[in-house]
Amino acid sequence: MQKRVARPKKKMSFKGRDVISIRDFNKQEILHVLRTAEKMEKNRKPLLKGKILATLFFEPSTRTRLSFESAMHRLGGRVIGFADPSVSSTAKGESLPDSIKIVEGYADVIVIRHPLEGAARVAAEAASVPVINGGDGANQHPTQTFLDLYTIKKTKGKLSGLKVGFLGDLKYGRTVHSLAHALSYFGVEMYFISPESLRMPDDDLYELKQKGVKYHEVKDLKKVIGKLDVLYATRIQKERFPDPLEYKKVKDAYILDRSLLKGVKKDLKILHPLPRVNEINYNIDDTPHAAYFGQARNGVPVRQALLALVLGVEA
Repeated sequence: MQKRVARPKKKMSFKGRDVISIRDFNKQEILHVLRTAEKMEKNRKPLLKGKILATLFFEPSTRTRLSFESAMHRLGGRVIGFADPSVSSTAKGESLPDSIKIVEGYADVIVIRHPLEGAARVAAEAASVPVINGGDGANQHPTQTFLDLYTIKKTKGKLSGLKVGFLGDLKYGRTVHSLAHALSYFGVEMYFISPESLRMPDDDLYELKQKGVKYHEVKDLKKVIGKLDVLYATRIQKERFPDPLEYKKVKDAYILDRSLLKGVKKDLKILHPLPRVNEINYNIDDTPHAAYFGQARNGVPVRQALLALVLGVEA
């Protein structure tokens, strides 16, 4: 009987690819990005020397913009762009597709943050260079999801079989929607903890149910915090509320402090996409549970990985 020779696995390529939604990536592609980020933590090579990143931020940002710029500089590339749309031609009435067609002539890759849902997809359709979504309204923030997954894997040693709680603004929180979708690949049991008015959207819950994901909707954090391996806290986002009175009703719904940590698992990790307002007390910062500052730092190797991958270069 003739021995069967295994075919070599086809190398996964992201060259020229847009990063618009975490939903555009399957499980193996997600894991490939995370493995590449691990390599980037050790990498000191100028892999993107001669390449230019354009950062178009039509909405305020600190961590996303600066970590992308840091990532590009660490890889030997350069950065152009703006963080204030009033200094761009948008203020003169230029359309987003026209702006993108102009900028693509100056850069090899574009990162865009925009307040309107779907704006990143519009930009990608207009561009001939890769476009990375740095957040579009309450819709998607895929690079945040990748760094959230990277942080969980790094702090817990795995992604599968965990009990993960999502706390706070689950209605408008784009990071929550994206992360819940990504974790659905890994057999995670989810706890959605929020006021009724900020509960997880029905469409997202239906999708999780269709995938066979076990989840729970609860209002009282104290009842479930002892079960969790990861608690993903979020800010109640004032800027997303159409009615200021509704925001006032829920703005202090959950405030994490040390008193709530009695009886939690020793290796519970608390994540937060930041910025925080008052939902996590400063007295938690020096506990072994606080992982949110490391989470923010993880944005650099993860975004290094994404930039290198879409530009066809790997560590």
